[in-house]
Amino acid sequence: MQLIDPNHPAYQRLWVRIAIVAVCFGWAGVELVTGDPFWAVLAGGAGAYSFYMLFLTFKPKPPVAAAAAEADAAEESDAEETSAEKPSKDGQAE
Repeated sequence: MQLIDPNHPAYQRLWVRIAIVAVCFGWAGVELVTGDPFWAVLAGGAGAYSFYMLFLTFKPKPPVAAAAAEADAAEESDAEETSAEKPSKDGQAE
């Protein structure tokens, strides 16, 4: 199970990924300054994990693949609509 799905559309923008990592490491810095190393390590670990997931393993899906998937779904729904409109044996639509 992944905590961060790098293929989620919310992570497509670079500034969002930078902000997430910066907030995690910034919070780790705040915890270090205030003298709480346990929470600093946890926030730093979250920052390291988010950096790994959002920058090192980030491979965005091309928009063409998403458009093709939408086109396939549209064709399937059109096929279902036309099959529902076919008349039955007694001549009436089902």
